[in-house]
Amino acid sequence: MNKPGKIHVIDDEPVIHEVLGDLLQSEGYEVVISSNGEEALEKNFSNDFDLVLLDLLMPGLDGITVLKRLKEKDPLGVVIIITAYASVESAISAMKIGAFDYIQKPFKHDELLLTIERAIGHKRLQEENLRLKHELNSKFSFEKIIGKSKAMHNIFEVIKASAPTRSTILIQGESGTGKELVARAIHKYSDRSECPFITVNSGSLPPDLLESHLFGHVKGAFTGAVAEKKGLFEAANKGTIFFDEISSPNLETQAKLLRVLQEREFMRLGGTEIIKVDVRVITATNTDLEELIRQKTFRNDLYYRLNVIKIDLPPLRDRKEDIPLLVKHFLNIYSKENDKGIEDIAEDVMEVFMDYDWPGNVRELENLIERAVVLTKSKIISKDSLPPFLISPPSITEDLTVPINGGLNFKEQMLNFQKTAILNALKKTKGVQKKAAELLGIKPTTLNEMIKRLDIDTDSI
Repeated sequence: MNKPGKIHVIDDEPVIHEVLGDLLQSEGYEVVISSNGEEALEKNFSNDFDLVLLDLLMPGLDGITVLKRLKEKDPLGVVIIITAYASVESAISAMKIGAFDYIQKPFKHDELLLTIERAIGHKRLQEENLRLKHELNSKFSFEKIIGKSKAMHNIFEVIKASAPTRSTILIQGESGTGKELVARAIHKYSDRSECPFITVNSGSLPPDLLESHLFGHVKGAFTGAVAEKKGLFEAANKGTIFFDEISSPNLETQAKLLRVLQEREFMRLGGTEIIKVDVRVITATNTDLEELIRQKTFRNDLYYRLNVIKIDLPPLRDRKEDIPLLVKHFLNIYSKENDKGIEDIAEDVMEVFMDYDWPGNVRELENLIERAVVLTKSKIISKDSLPPFLISPPSITEDLTVPINGGLNFKEQMLNFQKTAILNALKKTKGVQKKAAELLGIKPTTLNEMIKRLDIDTDSI
């Protein structure tokens, strides 16, 4: 059985050696004894200790001097001061130098053990935070894309391999999985990185306005076209253009996009001049394009021009081993942004996160962490800072009580659960999606996307 830790006792009283040695060893700790400061520093510099128990008043080097030397060697080292002569001033001095806590002699065994347990837990938390931070800054992070799962490692490799080429890339994944982050990483590691990266929100514009944005227009091309205007393809020349939802343009616009891909040329709306461009095209979608082809709403030839290199981003529920890294990443961001020294989330909060299905994916996790950072008043985020639906999930409908062998599989149960949570939130907010999103702890855009994906009839609410 592994011992709970290794403790260095630094005190000049033999009776303290005996008392602490017996007490700590009975609790499973490994104990090393030093009788003075010089001996202590020699032993501490040649050993790794989880904790130091240090007397302030000793012959030779006093406790304050020893504490300063220990903290110089190991800033993360945890030291508890034990002294019969402790005063408020000496305790404050020791704490300012870096002592974790102090206890006066004669001490109560239970109080000492509890303080030791808390101190060692604090040190291990610091070490884990440093480890995760190092991982985030090295092999588990790629241009703000976080993950140590095999799926994410494979995606990192595809990004590195495809970035230097001029091939078109299709990124598929649910909303919130980080499709634009991947597109930006590809651009950054290409030879176009010094040139523009232009994002087109294809689904937010009507067809005529989208074409004007993409290709530009000449003066008089339509009512309101009072001057010639360049389009986004011209703005992105020598760089990259990213279509955020490529399934949205109509068939006529798709045909014009195909011409740009094939011929690298186009004409402005209302114009006759052919304009040449050198633009790399990256597209993304959360829709099954092959199904749209079967429905004859997406061009087959355009699909094959776009799908030269395909990147499938997994939903967060399929890579839950990445959640701790993502949590630490977002904690660092929003703790600094809100000027808060939040260190971690509680174990039961992590359990909630690992059990949750994350319909809004990484974006939903980020939103929840930001919310928790803003609301929490302690160094550790507890369940109190989580939205109610995570702590007390909505009641399950009768459909969800059907046994697995009754024909309802796990995926169907989870989809029904998500649908139930959204319906309950919409009913409580009388159909106001913004308020329902706040209740669920997600962005209104995420809620709207989920309503569409789950085919929820909001008119009946």
